[in-house]
Amino acid sequence: MKKNQLAICMLLYTAIALSQNRKLPIDTTVTTQHSVTINGTNLNYTATIGTQPVWDEMGEPIAALHYTYYTRNNVKNRAERPLLISFNGGPGSGSVWMHLAYTGPKVLKIDDEGYPVQPYGVKQNPYSVLDVTDIVYVNPANTGYSRTIPETGDKVDRDKFFGINADTKYLAEWLNTFVTRNNRWRSPKYIVGESYGGTRVMGLSLALQNQQWMYLNGVIMVSPADYKVIRVGGPVSSALNLPYFTAAAWHHKALPSDLQGKDLLEVLPESEAYTVNTLIPAIAKGGFISDAERSAVAKKMAYYSGLKEKDILDHNLDVPTQFFWKNLLKDKGAYNVGRLDSRYLGIDKQLFGESPDYSAELTSWLHSFTPAINYYLQEELKFKTDIKYNMFGPVHPWNNEDDNTRDNLRQAMAQNPYLNVLVQSGYYDGATTYFNAKYTMWQVDPSGRMKDRFEFKGYRSGHMMYLRREDLQKANDDIRSFILRTMTNGKSAKY
Repeated sequence: MKKNQLAICMLLYTAIALSQNRKLPIDTTVTTQHSVTINGTNLNYTATIGTQPVWDEMGEPIAALHYTYYTRNNVKNRAERPLLISFNGGPGSGSVWMHLAYTGPKVLKIDDEGYPVQPYGVKQNPYSVLDVTDIVYVNPANTGYSRTIPETGDKVDRDKFFGINADTKYLAEWLNTFVTRNNRWRSPKYIVGESYGGTRVMGLSLALQNQQWMYLNGVIMVSPADYKVIRVGGPVSSALNLPYFTAAAWHHKALPSDLQGKDLLEVLPESEAYTVNTLIPAIAKGGFISDAERSAVAKKMAYYSGLKEKDILDHNLDVPTQFFWKNLLKDKGAYNVGRLDSRYLGIDKQLFGESPDYSAELTSWLHSFTPAINYYLQEELKFKTDIKYNMFGPVHPWNNEDDNTRDNLRQAMAQNPYLNVLVQSGYYDGATTYFNAKYTMWQVDPSGRMKDRFEFKGYRSGHMMYLRREDLQKANDDIRSFILRTMTNGKSAKY
């Protein structure tokens, strides 16, 4: 009996110890020194990785956010050096994708088109923007190593974290603390967000400005998700997909020969013009469109999409993206194409269907990123923990009500003459399409009086366009140029 009691006690002690070891300190840092060669120039930098609390109104910690902060060494005047604040999306995605494949000093070991290679790991990023800006990668609550306090249970106040407006409010407050702790108030500041991160940074632009009195020089949206369009549906939302269909079909040589014989950037303007001038009004007519017009539109949509005219008519001109991914190559090799990057191919159980069995590109990316981020943070940056790194964390249900982020960005720009916007999208992204991103950009400022402060850049890849080596270089160069161009160098902030 005593032996059993002793064994039970030892098991309980071990369980308690393990439980304690799996709780991160809410406020800690680890610092390491590194070097990287960027555009032929070697530079030394400091990596600071750690956690910083989110405080409630009473000054009590309600979450600990995990971050990684890179600063270039031997900078004479840190106040003149920009700070780039980086988020991914989801909502619920860890800040891993852009960190370990785009702007940071290390990138995945992948091939030149972005496919996994073994052994997994990282290598130097010769195109990182660390030469011109310091960078902090932030993991919102329950993503990466970030956690709410407590981590689970009824005591977690979900209303403070998991919604469009809650997200921007607590992150703005957290960034105030970060900027203060790291003495970066005088620095030019930029925020970049990918996918849902595009919605996040549109909201943060005004939240930082009006709640924290922190003014930005730039907002960068990478493959932005604008839920004012994506989740609303209707003629505009549906029609905006056609130029993406054109791009993906062109890549897979599924367009008519006269279009295939042109360069992609010659073909897309045709599809865009047809979408805006003809397709949106046609779908808006619904069931009252004439048979002749319906037939003519279906024929032209087939011409620009690679789909069959009958399939388009069967969908009443409103073709779901899932159907496109499943059926574009049905008679041309029987592969489905990827959602977030339609260059990727997958194999389904059966040819027939309305949507693919899985996302070919996402499984490929998780194949590369998951082992690399776990290795890199613990072995190279020396952040040791048994906590699981959440590539996608438990943040749902997510409150999408009162989404005013598009107008928030407009108001922030109107109030702040320094504030400029860069939009980056891959032509083969079928989730947050490049033409949807253009449409968002057009809609932010209906007056057009600030349109010279917007810039759009497109790339011949998908959602994570930087996975393709050629676009990794181009996209980083575009951010670098944007930052250098929007540093005011003593110019007054006035109209």
